[in-house]
Amino acid sequence: MTETYRSPLLQREGAVEAGGVDTGVAAHYGAPTREARRLFDGEAIADLTHFDILEISGADRQSWLDTLSTQRISTLKPSDSTQTLLLSIQGRVEHEMKVLVQPERLLLILEPGAAAPLQEFLNSMRFMLRVEVADLSATHGVLAATRPIPSAGDAVWTDPWPGVSEGGWAYSREDHPGTERPWLLHVVELENTIQAVADEQLAGMMAVEALRIAAWEPRFGAEIDDKTIPHELDWLRTSVHLNKGCYKGQETIARVHNIGHPPRRIVFLDLDGSLHTLPAPGSELKLGERTVGRVTSVALHFEAGPIALGVVKRNVDPESVLSVVDGESIYPASQEIIVAPDAGQVAGRFTGFLRTPPTA
Repeated sequence: MTETYRSPLLQREGAVEAGGVDTGVAAHYGAPTREARRLFDGEAIADLTHFDILEISGADRQSWLDTLSTQRISTLKPSDSTQTLLLSIQGRVEHEMKVLVQPERLLLILEPGAAAPLQEFLNSMRFMLRVEVADLSATHGVLAATRPIPSAGDAVWTDPWPGVSEGGWAYSREDHPGTERPWLLHVVELENTIQAVADEQLAGMMAVEALRIAAWEPRFGAEIDDKTIPHELDWLRTSVHLNKGCYKGQETIARVHNIGHPPRRIVFLDLDGSLHTLPAPGSELKLGERTVGRVTSVALHFEAGPIALGVVKRNVDPESVLSVVDGESIYPASQEIIVAPDAGQVAGRFTGFLRTPPTA
């Protein structure tokens, strides 16, 4: 998507444009918490047409992406959905892709602005394989909802979160709050956007983010920094196949999962609402005078009130109340564990990357 993109749905009455990475679509249409309630209940659609789309075609498309990424792609069937990552040699997250399998192509749904660098990398890895990578971002976008949108067509990616995909591993509890929020992304032609939502209520990005944070789902454009490894965000659930090799960064995936601990962990934060404002993403998280992490995403939820996701050092006491420091404002924040401090060191389960069990 280009930097100058503006959704035609910003013409809707009450639309207020979002900022930052979500510039070009609505933050809300006049009532963000009510919009979040409607979105949760399946009574509204969210405009994510600023998201980027890549198309991979050619006979080798699935086996090729399989060899590059963390997820098993080669065995997927038409209409299957998955999520996968590209990592650095050190196992750090460089790209995140929501993959929709169609009969003659793969569609990759990406964060705004992610298509160009990813396309450049993928083209550099084509060699003699029968694959073509095309950027559809100028002509296609995404509409999101918690239920199918018949008028949006049948190119629908179904979020695997918070299920545990084949070959995956959960670092958080079984009664995951994300099960309350199904999430469907419909790939549409931009010229058909207004028609696709003609008779629908709309919800802005503030509603989308409130539901995502409450579902504990990380976002590439928010929870990621240049040191992030998948374990820290519980992304082994949906984005990593532990029994699959042959991709850059696999040694870190195996080592941390089997014999180590992720150095940081994502955490859900219940914020004190007495200030009647929200801290900015990027605000420091402090335990006493010590900085132990940062806030990554913040929202006002229609039931839970002010909530956030943050990334903290692994050994921070989960029972402690943290302070979110945003300029002169300080927000007490209680933690709810997503990734446990003792995540990793999976005794007795070796994924094939380790040939022998670790010695004491």
